[in-house]
Amino acid sequence: MIYLITGNTGAGKTTYAQQLKKSHNGVVFSIDHWNKTLFLDDKKETDGIDWFLERIARSDAMIQSLTIQLENAGTPAILDLGFAKRDRRAAFYDFLKKNKLLFELHFLDTPTPTRKQRVQKRNIEKGETYQFEVSDQDFEFMETWFEPLTNEELEKAIVIH
Repeated sequence: MIYLITGNTGAGKTTYAQQLKKSHNGVVFSIDHWNKTLFLDDKKETDGIDWFLERIARSDAMIQSLTIQLENAGTPAILDLGFAKRDRRAAFYDFLKKNKLLFELHFLDTPTPTRKQRVQKRNIEKGETYQFEVSDQDFEFMETWFEPLTNEELEKAIVIH
């Protein structure tokens, strides 16, 4: 089984993915961890969103390859990749269907004030799910970046409030 975890910044995706890992003995792929480990040290101030998107696309290709290997080994893959954009979600749906992989979409529907409070707390505490600081400006940008799930997606999704 493949678990796709989506929700806006601060929704609790990584915490939720870790819970799924424990309950299903799966492997978590967290895009924030990948970005921090592989790319952020190389980012320049002049690099914008396209810089991130190119690296996320490369990460997605690797994660998809590893997801197939995990499925063949009988190990669930838990994809904590944000999936903020409909096109990215659609690309993963197509990949999963093409490879005949069963999946569940889990949408963490958390109110904005709760998410903002969580992000501010995470920035201060730098606990287990902290990867990098999310400024108020970054948070506000992600509010406009995240594309809500379609009605079709919501009908099939497991929605966590």
